[in-house]
Amino acid sequence: MMEPQTGTPQSDGPNPGPRSLARYARQYRFAPLGEAGQRRLMERTAVVIGCGALGSVIAETLCRAGVGRLRIIDRDFVELTNLQRQSLYDEEDVATGLPKAIAAKRKLRRINSQIEIEAMVADVHHENIEAFLADADVLVDGLDNFETRFLLNDAAVKHGLPWVYGGCMGAEGQTMTVLPGQSACLTCLLGQLPPPGSSPTCDTVGVLGPIVNVIGSLEAMEAIKLLAGATESLNTNLMIYDVWANRAQTIFTAGLREAANCRTCVQRDFVHLAGEGASHTAVLCGRNAVQLSFPGRPALDLDALARQWETLGAVTRNPFLLKGALEDCEITVFPDGRAIIGGTDDVAQARTIYARYVGV
Repeated sequence: MMEPQTGTPQSDGPNPGPRSLARYARQYRFAPLGEAGQRRLMERTAVVIGCGALGSVIAETLCRAGVGRLRIIDRDFVELTNLQRQSLYDEEDVATGLPKAIAAKRKLRRINSQIEIEAMVADVHHENIEAFLADADVLVDGLDNFETRFLLNDAAVKHGLPWVYGGCMGAEGQTMTVLPGQSACLTCLLGQLPPPGSSPTCDTVGVLGPIVNVIGSLEAMEAIKLLAGATESLNTNLMIYDVWANRAQTIFTAGLREAANCRTCVQRDFVHLAGEGASHTAVLCGRNAVQLSFPGRPALDLDALARQWETLGAVTRNPFLLKGALEDCEITVFPDGRAIIGGTDDVAQARTIYARYVGV
């Protein structure tokens, strides 16, 4: 029987079975972790938001490491183009059209039956994110868009929850751990949400599987440190890696939150959690299309976006709009960032398509 596909946690109950410490022997023999750290890990809850490329690596690593409770949240379903880099899925998942959270849970259950796993098929937004974070000890970023990352940052800082940021594009990836009240947060680092279309996306410039594995593994390692209580070993600087050019870079963040007088973690003004600048959606009756709008966002550069789309499909541009027939969908974008996503009446799918080809 297929698990219910809703935003309600689908768990295996409070006691999934006897928990063996012995299966983690090779892990806890690493002295800085130790048996005490392993036992702490087995009692704690990790929440992974987004279970695509990064989320696959993170969720599997935490599952194998023996985190006590793993909550996975994702709005998307498995597609063939995912398999190049999303390691939890296979062709059978594509054929059955499973939501990623459900497919991930099934695989992870076969890897480790002794941990509790919740699979939540949901679109994360400002009205539900705080409920999803209930009882969490750490949040881990498996996302593909900055709108939800800034929302996650707001919620984590508000509730004092540590979280691990990560992102990949092309051959480059970056990651940083955020300790609310102690280290820099995402707002300290970036200032504000980048405007839609201001940067390329994985679907316009591609992404290599190896960088996903590098960044996902680093994110999972930070989560393990947090859950095991090894906070002295955390990395709160921004680490950037390029696996094609063989480069590694560190951007030091000490003092950044005070110097920037950060709107989020110093002033505690949680604009994203309040829904300011969030996308508005409407299903267009009789058109099999969804409209997304972004009140208050900066204008799009349609010319730059058109150049990104040219290799993906047929593109039409005039002074008023940009239209692209991209793979299996049609997107019409206007200068104010508003878009009509044709070929679907599913709001979550429309938001996923927008994030892929426009970026937020």
